[in-house]
Amino acid sequence: MFSSRSRYSKTATYTVLLEDGREVTAVRFPVRSQPQAIGFHKRLDGQRLDHLAAFYLKNPTAFWRICDTNGALSPDALAVRPFIKVPSK
Repeated sequence: MFSSRSRYSKTATYTVLLEDGREVTAVRFPVRSQPQAIGFHKRLDGQRLDHLAAFYLKNPTAFWRICDTNGALSPDALAVRPFIKVPSK
């Protein structure tokens, strides 16, 4: 279902019965780690987390690690923060 590099690759699933009788499989939200921060980045207007992840982590799809380091559930939660913790590689 997910790439082996995804943080969801080893996450347990469960089945939900919807009101219309359909069953859907859902993925449990993974237990988030708090990666160690190596410093802070002063965010500029328009900077996206995938760009920061590409620069600092050499992987644009690792933006979620920046979210985890900053205790944010989604990238949008970091939009108003002027400084963002940068996780170690």
